[in-house]
Amino acid sequence: MSPSGRPWPLSLTFLLGMASEGISCPRRCSCQYLEVNCTGQQLQEFPVDIPLDTRQLILAANNISYLPAVELSFLADLVYLDCRKNLLGDDLDFTFIGVAKLVYLDLSFNNLTQITFSTFSHLLSLVVLKISDNPNLVAIEKDAFANNTWLRHLDVSRTGLTFLDISTVQDLPNLRLLGLSDNLWHCNCSFLDFITWMMESDVHFPDADSITCYTPAGLHALRMPAAEAQLHSSCLTQLYKHDYVFLCLVGLCIFLAGTTAAWLAGVCAVIYKAHASKGEEEEEEEED
Repeated sequence: MSPSGRPWPLSLTFLLGMASEGISCPRRCSCQYLEVNCTGQQLQEFPVDIPLDTRQLILAANNISYLPAVELSFLADLVYLDCRKNLLGDDLDFTFIGVAKLVYLDLSFNNLTQITFSTFSHLLSLVVLKISDNPNLVAIEKDAFANNTWLRHLDVSRTGLTFLDISTVQDLPNLRLLGLSDNLWHCNCSFLDFITWMMESDVHFPDADSITCYTPAGLHALRMPAAEAQLHSSCLTQLYKHDYVFLCLVGLCIFLAGTTAAWLAGVCAVIYKAHASKGEEEEEEEED
């Protein structure tokens, strides 16, 4: 009853009842409206008792090595997940299958080793993905982000990557920012298409001065524009020794094939002429 003696409105009665009972919140975490923050609590495992209507979950700076897909799937309305500075490894395939509304995902400063198509394929609404500062990340499949067509911000800086297939990022229609700095890029002829795409793309590259070649030794520490010029010169205009050997073998094969074909044609012509002459002689004998 209100101070005036009238009953409270039903909606207000419901809210007061929730306040009196209290809203569940994981131990050692702080909770606000639709947000759970567990930053720096030295958690070893994914916290329990997270409210099911949570939209923003922050697990940064803990010791979590595993994200349980089932527990995550209970948070169907989750749009923001911050897991930076943890111990997450390479077992993330199908982890995010139940949080399809996720828009922001930060997995930086972890122990990721590879990204496959199954890692993020269910995150159809993903806009920001940060997987930088994973020094053991050495492979990203070329179709890893094929389903993430809304992706605008992707950061793979400071990892163990040496190569990235151009189709991995070229086919992202909404990509606007791509972090590539301080990686171990191997600037060979196979990487030329990617570098050329970087030079011609409208995508912004933060810390562009730190996007340099690590190998080969002749291009070490060279920035991408200069590397592109050198690779164009060496890959598109110069032929190596094995290229000349290959071309000589191809020419020899063509020559031998042509000679053989001409010889066979000559033999066939001689046989045909001999057969025709014999036929004419037989016809003359019959007439006589």
